[in-house]
Amino acid sequence: MSLIDSLRIVLSPPHRAGTPFIAGGVAVAVAGLFLPAGIVITTLGVVFALFCLYFFRDPERVPPLNRQAVVSPADGHVVSVLQAVPPEELGLGPDPRWRVAIFLSVLDVHVNRMPTSGIVTRIAYRHGKFLNASLDKASDDNERNALALKLADGRDMAVVQIAGLIARRILCDVHEGSVVVAGQRFGIIRFGSRTDLYLPPGVMPLVSVGQTMVGGETVLAVLGA
Repeated sequence: MSLIDSLRIVLSPPHRAGTPFIAGGVAVAVAGLFLPAGIVITTLGVVFALFCLYFFRDPERVPPLNRQAVVSPADGHVVSVLQAVPPEELGLGPDPRWRVAIFLSVLDVHVNRMPTSGIVTRIAYRHGKFLNASLDKASDDNERNALALKLADGRDMAVVQIAGLIARRILCDVHEGSVVVAGQRFGIIRFGSRTDLYLPPGVMPLVSVGQTMVGGETVLAVLGA
């Protein structure tokens, strides 16, 4: 990635979910200007606002033209690739399928994107713990928001937003019945998290543990493969 591309990502406009945090930092910084020895307060406000501008950045992404491609639903790095049963609240059955788990640090872009085109058939939110999202048991124990997608060929897929150690808020912008396309923004998880993708039965993942993901662009699998 070139320096220009890197700067374009860092300086991209923030997601709307960051507006209250950025505004709060600015307000604290301004208030400090009117307080005796308020330089410390002003500095903290500026630092917090700048951090939120960086954390909530929402760069444009270009998904591949191949309609059979399944793209990463999040930025971050792959922490596990194994067979697992989708969250029971989605009603996708008891059979294991390939799951790719992506861990997002506080330095990653946290906007979630649709892995492929289809229809959102179910959204289920489940309260839970706030364990370190890089741990494998976070998929089962942590607070999560799970979505089931029905593809054009009738197969199904699941993508799960999982809260992390310091994440306390999962936002989802789509609804049951929403028609979505690959790479489309569908939500954000605030301050460190994880996103799991359950592939359709018979579809193999094309990524490995440790690989870096670019949400909406990195190809995780091919539906016809």
